[in-house]
Amino acid sequence: MKRTNLNFIIDAIAFAGFAVLTTTGVLMRYILPPGSGHHTTIWSLDRHEWGGIHFWVSLIFFLILALHLVLHWKWIASVVTGRPREGSGIRAGLGVIGFITVVALSVSPLLAPVQRDGSSRLAPAQGYTASKGTLSVSSHEYEDISVRGSMTLKEIELTTGVPASYIVKSLGLPDGISENERLGPLKREYEFEMNDVREIVKRYQTGK
Repeated sequence: MKRTNLNFIIDAIAFAGFAVLTTTGVLMRYILPPGSGHHTTIWSLDRHEWGGIHFWVSLIFFLILALHLVLHWKWIASVVTGRPREGSGIRAGLGVIGFITVVALSVSPLLAPVQRDGSSRLAPAQGYTASKGTLSVSSHEYEDISVRGSMTLKEIELTTGVPASYIVKSLGLPDGISENERLGPLKREYEFEMNDVREIVKRYQTGK
């Protein structure tokens, strides 16, 4: 195969991979956000299954880009080193240091120790004020409890047996909130997570 055709195929696959990565990333961030669990699907795939697709596409994308770099290595080396002259060695050294730095930063999260905090954002007796960006519990621990953003507080009460007033108090929401308010809009306005509601339900049902 001619080098030009090979480069075209690699670039086309890389572009397709980047497009799929962008799509699945946006999908998991905004359409199937954390807490949607197995209750919300697109094309019969839930958030975790789309996450699997995102992972494998990212792996293929990485391999394609690595192949692209190998095929263009001579050009990259000539750009980094430049024409042979005084100081070209320093330029090449800086290029190598920059490459090593990028690789080190990329793999450092994979080598870092995993920290697991079993504590919850919810205070034992007082509820809590939700803070954006704080992980409350394991993303899988309470997914089987039937709580969806499309449900109202009253529907959650009828489904789980947990009083709507208890949920409102535990989440630290204003007392005047109607039982007919849907959980999804409340989640966006008061910045809590679905798993927080599931934890409240679990706590009430188990008496802990």
